[in-house]
Amino acid sequence: MARMAERRIVACGGAVFVDEAGSLRNYILSLARQPRPRVCFLPTATGDHPDAIARFYRVAAAMDCRPSDLPLFSREVEDLEAFLMEQDVIWIAGGNTANALAVWRVHGVDRLLRRAWEAGCVMTGASAGMNCWFEASVTDSFSLRRLEGLRDGLGWLAGSACPHWDGEETRRPVYRDLVASGFPDGVAAEDGVGLVYSGVDFVEAVSWRTDGAAWFVSRAGDDAVSEERVPARAL
Repeated sequence: MARMAERRIVACGGAVFVDEAGSLRNYILSLARQPRPRVCFLPTATGDHPDAIARFYRVAAAMDCRPSDLPLFSREVEDLEAFLMEQDVIWIAGGNTANALAVWRVHGVDRLLRRAWEAGCVMTGASAGMNCWFEASVTDSFSLRRLEGLRDGLGWLAGSACPHWDGEETRRPVYRDLVASGFPDGVAAEDGVGLVYSGVDFVEAVSWRTDGAAWFVSRAGDDAVSEERVPARAL
C-alpha cells in the first residue's frame, strides 16, 4: 500500500514578509519535500496586484527556492493542474479572503489546491492566507472599516481562524464576540506566528518573535469565552 504524503499547512497571523521574518520563511521552506523547493505565490486575495507580486519576488530572492506566481485575473497558465501539482510550496497572499475563495472556485483552483496538498505540497500564507484553510474566519472582506465572521472557507481545518490577534486592536474583541454568539470555536495567531498542522492536526506554533503566541478561543457558556495561550517556539 502506498504511503500517504505528509500534508502540511503553516497558517500565519501576519508579518511574514517583513525583514525580521526570515527565520519563519526559512522554516516553512524546510518542510518542503525537496531542497530548493518550487514556491508558487497565489496573489488572488490582492486582486493580483503587481506590488504584491513584486514584493514576493523581492523576498524570495533571499530564499533558497525557485519562485513563481499564478495570477488568475489575467490568467496566462492554461493547465492549472499541471502547474500547481509540480509546486512544493504554495504561498497564499493576504488580502480579501472572500474574493480569493470565490475566484478560486470559479477556476477550480480550490479543488487543485486540495490535490496538491494531499500530494505533499506545503500550504502557507498570512492573513487571508491563514483564513482560507478553515471552515470560518474573521475578515474585513466586506468592509475595511468593519470586521465580520465568514463561514465559507475551504474547510480543510475545523473551526474558525483569526489572524492579526495582536496586530489590529479590533481583532480580539470582535472574535470573542463572534464566538460568544455561536461562531465556531477556533484559533488565533499573533503577527509573526505560524500555526503548524500535520494533516488536520495542530502540531505547534512557531515564530520569528521571542514572545509570539497562538490562542485557542472557545465558548464557555452563555456570553462567556475562554482563551488559552499557546507560546510559540522561537525560530
